[in-house]
Amino acid sequence: MHVALLLVALVVTIVTVAAVARRLDFPAPLLMVAVGVLASYLPVVPEIRLTPEIVLVGLLPPLLYNAALSTSLVDFNTYRRPILGLSVGLIIFTTFGVGLLLHTIVPDLSWGAAFAIGAVVAPPDAVAATAVGRRIGMPRPVVTVLEGESLLNDATALVALNTAIVAATATISVVEVGLDFLLAAVGGVACGLLVFVVVAQVRRHVTEPTLDTSVSIVTPFIAYVVAEEIHASGVLAVVVAGLALGHKAPLLQTPSSRIAERLNWRTFAFLLENAVFLLIGLQTSWIVGEVSESPLSTATIVGACVATLVAVIVLRYLWLLPARFVLLKPDPSGRKPPPAYTVIVGWAGMRGVVTLAAAFAIPEEVPGREVLLLIALFVTGATLLIHGLTLPWLVRALKVRPPDPREDALARAELLQAASRAGLDRLEEVEDDGDLHEGVRQVLHSRIEQREFAAWERLGAEQNEGETPSERYARLRGDMLAAERARVLELRSTGRIPHEVVEDVLSSLDIEESMIDYGVQRHREFVRKQERSDVVSRAVDACDHLTEAPDREAPEERACEDCVREGSSWVHLRMCLDCGHVACCDSSPRRHAAAHFHAEDHPVIRSVEPGEAWRWCYADEVVG
Repeated sequence: MHVALLLVALVVTIVTVAAVARRLDFPAPLLMVAVGVLASYLPVVPEIRLTPEIVLVGLLPPLLYNAALSTSLVDFNTYRRPILGLSVGLIIFTTFGVGLLLHTIVPDLSWGAAFAIGAVVAPPDAVAATAVGRRIGMPRPVVTVLEGESLLNDATALVALNTAIVAATATISVVEVGLDFLLAAVGGVACGLLVFVVVAQVRRHVTEPTLDTSVSIVTPFIAYVVAEEIHASGVLAVVVAGLALGHKAPLLQTPSSRIAERLNWRTFAFLLENAVFLLIGLQTSWIVGEVSESPLSTATIVGACVATLVAVIVLRYLWLLPARFVLLKPDPSGRKPPPAYTVIVGWAGMRGVVTLAAAFAIPEEVPGREVLLLIALFVTGATLLIHGLTLPWLVRALKVRPPDPREDALARAELLQAASRAGLDRLEEVEDDGDLHEGVRQVLHSRIEQREFAAWERLGAEQNEGETPSERYARLRGDMLAAERARVLELRSTGRIPHEVVEDVLSSLDIEESMIDYGVQRHREFVRKQERSDVVSRAVDACDHLTEAPDREAPEERACEDCVREGSSWVHLRMCLDCGHVACCDSSPRRHAAAHFHAEDHPVIRSVEPGEAWRWCYADEVVG
């Protein structure tokens, strides 16, 4: 009963603090740590001590697995050089740098113990950094590198820690260190791939969402345990399995299973991530209490803590600045990412639960262990506080552009357009095989058009004063669904309809309404984020029509000439680059831009919505 009450209190605290942080627009990880520190000194709060088993086996695998599932394997491969440089090279560099510094400050500390604490404080935790980064809009390459670093650096740090612990208690050669590292890396990757193959085969036969989600929940623990049993890297096995399964999910899982997995993991990750930072704060009182009995002077302990904190910050930049010229490849235009990206990546080195858990793995017989624990706690808390509070200011001061929501909207519309063409081509193939009922064909075409229109209507959305067709559809269909649900509930109360039938109908209404709500929410978020001063204009591998089309400036007075003549309305406006004719988009009732193309055979138009300069080729269906 005591444990149950403690878990309930932990969850209630997490939900409450997270809600307060969201209301205050304050980073939740920092507030969780602060609440944990205060709670650790309250008499009513029992002493909670994290152990390596709880963190490394219970918390770390699901957190890493969830992060790996949502990480793009394509983006990971694109930035593999800086990711590997940070997750392997920087970890080793920091381990030796901090170890040398601590051995100098505390000569009584053995070399093995000094390098052990160096490995402990080396790996940053990107959970807090990316949480802050997404809230303030860090560039995607920066977020990708930080997430990739956090997925792999724990494995390097834990291998380095185990090596340092062995060195502290026994004699070990450089060759043995290299072989251990190689076994951990190769074995971890092999175990991760093995788990991926097994789970992939299981998912081919398990299509029910609840069973599939259950398989997903146990997968990270299986990968971790299997790897650790052969003395390989369990962390690396979890990451490899998660990356591969996330990449192949559209081929291995049903749509219902993917939706269920996303929703469940979102809840698990929310509770686990926030529990981690709350638990970090709860370790404060007992660690400080044990340090008070240390034979070392207060000045030495404080000096060691501060020096380690400064070292992990400085060493990160000492590694990043030269590595920028070695590890970063230029883009196709020959340019490297701006120096501001390097500054932000360097300042996003927040430490987290792995640092604290790894410190607990240091054997109790190691002299000065309580001081090493305090160093780990101090570095974790200080980096969360310093970097977490100043990172938003740094991003704004460097004037780094966040992801452009209208560029995303344009890419989304283009992708859906290509998908729609493939679907319609397939429909034509089916029609060739036999007669297709005309009503069915019209329904299929109308649904594809509705999806396309909703995507294109996001562009220029902030200038619209009235409702677009998709917005009107969402409003009217929402009112209809509310009436339908009320009628179903009314009939349910009569008791004449079986409960299973009622639940099935309500579920279908819920799924449809959730899709509408999701679209409305994304639209509002898009309108809120987009910057009015930006111009959406994308350079792509354009077709000949786009390349040869002349440049025309958008007219000062925006109006569809045909709509004005006919007395109809429009949604967005496009201009023909051949003759300058301004007409309305396909989401508009009359579709005058497309009609102009079919009448005049002028293939290229450009958007004349404020802040947009992208082009579209009707002939080749390419955006540029």
